[in-house]
Amino acid sequence: MKLITFVRPGGDSAGLPGLMLPGAGIIDLGRASEAFRGLSVLDIVRRSEELFPEALVLSTGEASLPSGSLLREDEVRLLAPLPRPVSMRDGYAFRQHVETARRNRGMAMIPEFDEFPVFYFTNALAVIGPGELRVGRRRLEKLDFELECFAVIGKRVTNPTLEEADDAILGYGVMNDFSARTLQMEEMKRNVGPGKGNDFATAIGPWLVTKDELSNRISPSPRGNVLHARMTAHVNGVQVSEGNVAQMNWTFAQIVQRAADGVTLEPGEVIGSGTVGTGCFLELNGSGITKDQWLRPGDVVELAIDGLGALTNRIVEDPAR
Repeated sequence: MKLITFVRPGGDSAGLPGLMLPGAGIIDLGRASEAFRGLSVLDIVRRSEELFPEALVLSTGEASLPSGSLLREDEVRLLAPLPRPVSMRDGYAFRQHVETARRNRGMAMIPEFDEFPVFYFTNALAVIGPGELRVGRRRLEKLDFELECFAVIGKRVTNPTLEEADDAILGYGVMNDFSARTLQMEEMKRNVGPGKGNDFATAIGPWLVTKDELSNRISPSPRGNVLHARMTAHVNGVQVSEGNVAQMNWTFAQIVQRAADGVTLEPGEVIGSGTVGTGCFLELNGSGITKDQWLRPGDVVELAIDGLGALTNRIVEDPAR
């Protein structure tokens, strides 16, 4: 099942895309069932055990829909599936990206990478969905994309085993951790992690895909479940990156286990995978695959993950910023 948040006259709504009906579009859950009236996707995630069975029936067309609850795609504009997540953590799970980025800066790979997974907190109030990314000139100095997958917590969890960590994950989606590299590099000289270089926009979407829809892509391992899904990035229609979620050297279960060590994770928290190998211009430029290429106004960047959809953003300069 896929969950979306969309805007139409009257406000934001939670919905379901891609109905299994000929010519169908998007279900407005609040209009389709009294059980979802006034609820956001975050509310539905928090009450998933109670609400998912009815949502699944609605998504398959097994129930008749009230008038006005079935919309055409061109009637709505998609937002991030969770426009205001409880928190946003971003991991550092792909060795290839870490090793290559360090080598391009003349630095050896750190052996500590293999000791435990790490993450940083990013700005949960700066989440965007598909569509325009409006940024000021300062952030257009070496503006970069980052091709990532994200997971959403669906159950409260503290100090979990790997099995409990996997069980706490409700679903996955596509993530673009936009990065202003000039600002980021200025900060990193001061031995601090991502801050102003990453706090202005993180795109997620176009929807949140629940695990039940991905059972043929998820396999168990001693490190926790592994999601097998091809990842690609296109800029202005040209493919620049390719990888697979299965290449994560630290699984989502391991990252969740680390994040929930000594603290409680709540439903609606988002955790990113970190950048897949070749999944940003910082790495591509440093390796000579691209030549001093960065995102500029008018560029369209599309990140896609098999089974999770395609997240498309267009870069727009905002003089007010």
